[in-house]
Formats: sequence, structure tokens, C-alpha cells
Amino acid sequence: MPTDCISFRDTNYFSSFICDYLDENPELKPLYHRFPKLENFKQQIEEKSLSVRPESRTVLVDVLKKQYQNTDASELTLQNIESLQSENTYTITTGHQLNLFTGPLYFLHKIVSTINLTKELKAAYPDYNFVPIYWMASEDHDFDEINYFNFRGKKIHWNRKDGGAVGRFDTEGLDDVLEIISAEFGPGRHANTLKSWFKEAYINHDNLSDATRYLANALFAEYGLVVLDANHRELKKLFIPQMKKELLEQIAFETVSETNKTIETLGFKTQVNPREINLFYLGESLRERIVFEDDMFKVNNTDISWSKSDLLKHLDEVPERFSPNVIMRPLYQEVILPNLCYIGGGGEMAYWFQLKSNFEAQNVTFPILLLRNSVLIKTEKQSGKQKSLDITDADLFLKRDSFINKRVRKISNINVDFSEQIQHLKTQFKNLHQLAKETDKSFLGAVEAQEKKQLKGLKNLEKRLLKAQKKKLSDQIARATELQEQLFPNNSLQERNTNFSELYLEFGDTLITELIKSLQPLKVDFSILTI
Repeated sequence: MPTDCISFRDTNYFSSFICDYLDENPELKPLYHRFPKLENFKQQIEEKSLSVRPESRTVLVDVLKKQYQNTDASELTLQNIESLQSENTYTITTGHQLNLFTGPLYFLHKIVSTINLTKELKAAYPDYNFVPIYWMASEDHDFDEINYFNFRGKKIHWNRKDGGAVGRFDTEGLDDVLEIISAEFGPGRHANTLKSWFKEAYINHDNLSDATRYLANALFAEYGLVVLDANHRELKKLFIPQMKKELLEQIAFETVSETNKTIETLGFKTQVNPREINLFYLGESLRERIVFEDDMFKVNNTDISWSKSDLLKHLDEVPERFSPNVIMRPLYQEVILPNLCYIGGGGEMAYWFQLKSNFEAQNVTFPILLLRNSVLIKTEKQSGKQKSLDITDADLFLKRDSFINKRVRKISNINVDFSEQIQHLKTQFKNLHQLAKETDKSFLGAVEAQEKKQLKGLKNLEKRLLKAQKKKLSDQIARATELQEQLFPNNSLQERNTNFSELYLEFGDTLITELIKSLQPLKVDFSILTI
């Protein structure tokens, strides 16, 4: 299927921070380890091999086997899990929240990027194995971020009580959501598949982690994807040394705060701010911050507290009750996985850039950071309409007002672009400024006032003419804006708004197979795919 592209910078949807990273701006080099180029993975493998302990691999494989006991995994996925025991196997990881029915479309793009990078690395380094990992954010506690998905302009919402780590949430109330989506999806083979997946995931599983694992496996099992829920006692035991260091020395606060100053000096905004202690405490319906006050360690908003010795003993006994926050989660990931690269979106990349100094302080190898593939997916019908309307791909990425104004100027039979006249007027007044200086400088103020007045009048005239032409050409403008709205719902990127179900109803399994065929994770451009 046809695939075009546009640079991330030219989309105007990505921060200058991310675009500068993709351009390998040398000012950003201290914030990351190795740039995501194929040849750089060899050194990453060699460095990571020095820190991966065989016992950690054994624990990881044992945990994954237990988590997959009731999952109908593919032979390739099972082989990938088994291969993690081997010292020549490494992982490529992406992470995502447990959004209802996967949430926005970029859930697919993240995982496809991860799968395709493992293929590319295997071709380049055949002596090694590379396993794609989807890390479920099962310890998150912001339910409002995950309890809905968008479908054809509607928000499909899950109502239930909040509290604690979301991966443990039971699936109460999702039978009501199944009724809603059954009506929304309608009849048909692809609709029936979607309804079956939703029912099996959310009605026939007891908690959100198991439901999400089922769904990710249903979508990607044939490609060998391994889904990991790191909220597990045995995995947390591997992380005890780093958690102790965080509790006693509070080094994340010091290191990340220093990095934040560097980032702000460069003129960029930071995504996250560290706490003095960057760990939560987990209970049945509890996930609260651990704080140090009055020479005691306490769980915020509770009566739970410990002395230093009691806390360290408690950590050794029940490490599963301790949960890393956004600052410590990446460190946890890199401690328990033989990981080479993390693949995420722009916001994720930006906060990973804040963390390298903390990795160094904890003596943990910092991974290669790769921006996930971004994709605009069009049907052949939409592509044909775009061609007939003579709309370029770059035009589609314009904000709505700019898009409409450009269309009016393009299809109007009169010239409604006054930029040439404005420039001519500025040139004239430049000459008048010089004349006033040479004759009587007291006239400069009058010349400047007259320039402002005439420029304002010319711009107002252009606006009025544009408005009149918009009205006259309203039918043609409506056709163009309808197409843009289909591809950029709510004036946002399709991948950040639309749920995969909308496209699955149209394309079925072809949706994922075409993404797998088309996306190149190390090619740093925004893809435009027609299916």
C-alpha cells in the first residue's frame, strides 16, 4: 500500500525538544546515551551484557510463564519467553497505560514499532535474539486517563469506583460498556470480532491487567509480542537494592533536579518533577506516596509509618508493596529486563531525557531512546478525494483556520493574498523613513503612525475579502474540511484521538498487517499510509 511521509518538525504537532533530538542537536547529547542508529546497537549490547545477571533472567522467565498460564499464546511468543533465559537474548520495550480497549490508536503504532525493530536488529545481528516487550503500566493510579475510548466522535466511558493500582481493578461495570459498543459497532464480521475480543477480555477476565494482556495477545501474538506485568513480588525483589538507595539517599531528587535545570537552561520545559522519595506504597485499594517526616517514614494520607530499620525490614519482607513512580519506573524496567531500547511517544521521550543522571548514580545502563512511529492512515476513498480536491499531505497537517485560508486562496478566482502588496507598502515606508531622517526627524513619528494605519487597513481588507470568498466558496470549503476532520478528528492527530476499532471495522486484520509491512522504526519521519 502507498506510504508517504512528512518530517516531524513540518507536522507542527511535535515539540522543538523532540525535533531537536531527531536532528541530533549536540546540545542535547548529555541527556541521552546512544542515538537510535542500527550501528549503535552493537555497543549497547556489549554494555548491557555486563550488567544482566543470569538469576535475573531466570526470575523474569518464571514470572512470565506464570502470567501466561491462562493465555492462548502463539508458539513464537512462547519461544520468545523461553529465549529470555539465554545470555544472547535482549529486549526492545514499549510501555502503555491500561486504557480501555487500548485507548488511542498509537497503542498499535508503539507495539508495531517495537516488533519491527526486533526484526531489523535480528537481520543486522543474527547471533542475537531480540524480544518485543509490551510493559503494562499496571501500577498507575490515574483512572480518569484510562477509563474511556473515542469512537466516531463519542466517548465510550467506564464508570466505576477509583482507588489503588489500576491493574488490580476488577472489571465491574464493563458488561454495560459491552452493550453500548455492541450497538455502536453494529453488525458484520469485523464488528463481531471486536465484540468478541471485548467480551473475552473484559467480561471473562477478573482484572484489568489480565484483560489487557488478553487483548494485546489477541492483536499481536503471531508476531511474538511478550506482555509483562511488572507488579510482581519476585520482580520487585530484584529491585530492592535500588529502592533502598532511593529511600536512604534520595538520589533521584538530587540528580533529576540538576538535570531539570540543564533542560530549562536550554529553553525547554520539563515533563515531570522528582519527589524527595519517588516510591509509592501499595495496599488493597491504596497507592500513596512514601514521605520522610519527623525522622519517620510515612505513607501519605494514612496512619502507616516506620523507623528506618523497620522500613528496610518491611521492604525485604514484602517488596511487592512498594511501587516506583514515574521517575523510578524506567529504572525498574532497566533493572529487571535485558533491555536495549525504549520506544515511546514525544511526551515519554521528554521525561526519559530527565533521567539519565539518576541511572548513572544507580549504576544502571541507560537505554537507547527511540521515538515511536507516527502514522496517518487513509482509506483509498479518502486518498482519492484528497487528490480530486488537490490537497497536499502538508496541507492536511495545517491547523483548521490556516487550512481553510489556504484553500480559499488556492481555489479563488481572485487574488486574496495581499502579502505582495503589504511588502510593497513596507518598502515604500522604508523610503519615507529615510526621507524623514534626511529632512526633519520630527516627521518620523507621523510616518510610523501612517505606516501602522495603512498596514492595518490593508490587512483588514484582506480579512474581509477572505471572509467574503469563504462564503462564496462554502460548498468547496466544506468538502475539504470534512476530509480534514475525518483524518484529524477534533483538530488533533488521528493517532492521538481515534480508537483502533474504527479502522478495524473498515480493514479488519489488514490494519495490523499493513502497519507491520509499512512502518520503519529507525526512519525518523511521520508516515502517511493509504490502505
